[in-house]
Amino acid sequence: MNPNLMNTSLRTPTTQETAPQLPALLSALGRRLPAYPGSLLCVAALNIVLRPQLPDDVRTCLQGRHLRVRVTDAGVAFDFSWDGQRFTARKADGVADLEIGACAADMLALARRQQDPDTLFFARRLSMEGDTELGLLVKNTLDAIDMPLTEVGKQALLRLLKFLPVPNGGGVR
Repeated sequence: MNPNLMNTSLRTPTTQETAPQLPALLSALGRRLPAYPGSLLCVAALNIVLRPQLPDDVRTCLQGRHLRVRVTDAGVAFDFSWDGQRFTARKADGVADLEIGACAADMLALARRQQDPDTLFFARRLSMEGDTELGLLVKNTLDAIDMPLTEVGKQALLRLLKFLPVPNGGGVR
């Protein structure tokens, strides 16, 4: 297949390209949404997917630190911190100790391990602002997880589903 004919939204862009951006309508909608409910959803996912993977020394270093993930083309940011047991949502107040930002396509490529964070950073498609040591800790922790976060999340959700009661009749039709 001729790569020039491929739909660019279906392939991972190279470092020389820009990632596909969300449509302007979605971006405008994202900018109008309140931030805190999105942060609640973000920490729910982090607690399912990432919390079980965190070593004790990382948990200690994250204690009370204000983290922000910004999805640039969606116009949203998720603020959260680690309380010693779990990730908790925060109001978007003040400057975060660490802010990580990229467009939605690059965030997804990172989670799927289709892109390397260093490559995106040096291509100016991933930004990290704030505490450099904390940024390296987060990056190295994510790099140490053996499989893509999307697969870790899938496995975590399957484990959770085992605890749900099965309705009479035995399943979904």
